[in-house]
Amino acid sequence: MTQPPQPLTKRQPGSGGAQDLGESSGSRACSDEEPTALELLLVDDEEDFRESAAQYFRRMGHHVASVGSACEALAVVKTRQFDVAVLDVHMPETDGVDLLPRLLDEDEHLQVLMLTGGATVSTAVASMKAGAIDYVTKPIRMSDLELLIRKAARTGALKRENERLRNVIRRQHSGPPMVGDSPAMREVTSLIDRIAGSDKPVLIEGESGTGKELVARQIHAKSSVADRPWVVINCAALPDALLESELFGHERGAFTGAVATKPGLFEMADGGTLFIDELGELAPMLQAKLLRVLEDGIIRRVGSVKERKVRVRIVAATNRDLGAAVAEGQFREDLYYRINVLRLVLPPLRERVGDLERLVVHLVGRDWVVDQEAWDTIAAYHWPGNVRQLINAVERAKLLSSDRTIRRENLPPEILAATAAKVAQGAETPLGAVGDDLESLNRRHVWEVLRRVGGNKAEAARQLGVHRRSLYRLIARYGLG
Repeated sequence: MTQPPQPLTKRQPGSGGAQDLGESSGSRACSDEEPTALELLLVDDEEDFRESAAQYFRRMGHHVASVGSACEALAVVKTRQFDVAVLDVHMPETDGVDLLPRLLDEDEHLQVLMLTGGATVSTAVASMKAGAIDYVTKPIRMSDLELLIRKAARTGALKRENERLRNVIRRQHSGPPMVGDSPAMREVTSLIDRIAGSDKPVLIEGESGTGKELVARQIHAKSSVADRPWVVINCAALPDALLESELFGHERGAFTGAVATKPGLFEMADGGTLFIDELGELAPMLQAKLLRVLEDGIIRRVGSVKERKVRVRIVAATNRDLGAAVAEGQFREDLYYRINVLRLVLPPLRERVGDLERLVVHLVGRDWVVDQEAWDTIAAYHWPGNVRQLINAVERAKLLSSDRTIRRENLPPEILAATAAKVAQGAETPLGAVGDDLESLNRRHVWEVLRRVGGNKAEAARQLGVHRRSLYRLIARYGLG
């Protein structure tokens, strides 16, 4: 009759070797569905037991490091990454419970199993508080121990994947960088840093194209819920009935076409941030429902009598003057004051002195050149569509360029027409009324680039998009030498 597997015990003096493991060399602790080799660390001061266990796990296909002291364990984790460590609790000098947090300081993703022959409740509690994923007592079958090791490895892999996804989400939420060093943009950046840590509603005001969603993303990315959901809705893009369903969800049969229950964006954003763009376009009935969410976090799906509690940070944006809309009766006064807790006003591009040049250099990229006539045209235009219009203009110019040089003719017709009219008007005004302003802009741009690169002429020429000889002529022309 086949004997049942023997439990794993520490080897006593004079006892056998590998047979104490209770497994034959041909057995397999895990199914063939989990053949992945793991990086294991075994820490036990009894050499026979430690080496026997290491031999077993190597036969199972794992990569094993076996050490006999806390000092050796700390040394090996500095040079090698492990999936799971199995620590003996009772060891001389430094025991497993004291070693555990020191190992986790070296590798926070390490999963640790505590193994002991004399379990006590206090030791088990101390181990779990210190970060152990499990606590097992001897004797234990090697097959059972390997199952626990694989379970611990899966937990560690999920934690690492979760952290990776959170980092990806955080990078996606942060959006493209905010370019600009004008006093107005420095004030915006300072406000973002100050309000990001709050959970109060934020109202972002500014003309169309000033970058309200980008600022909202920055607020979320710097908040305490940066790894939580980021959800966006544009109130101007949907009719009122559909907007209500999108925001609050609906029950099956609530209206024609509601063939299934659907959670709303408030539920999807629970624990994170909901960005409501074009808030000024919200219908009065939806304004009342939004006010209730802001006051007590309660929502109700369309067609439902059940109330749900959500915790969502609201960031709203508008290009309208909501104060004027309140005075005209087009926006609820109570909602205005409830959502206008933290207010941030974005400056139009025409008020961001010096940022136009920085934005163009950033948008064009390293390998492109902007000739002087194109620079003059860009600087002379008033950019009513702000940064969004500038982005579209640069993208169009790059597509129409045949040699990675942006020229005046590559710019959109409305910009060429506006600047041509401005120059024509300037010809009828006193000399210098237009030309001197444009010359000042060019001089300031060259000086700013030279200052930013510490006087490095080659780098300044690259950023300006001109040849080095042309840069020297500009320096002499503007008296910057």
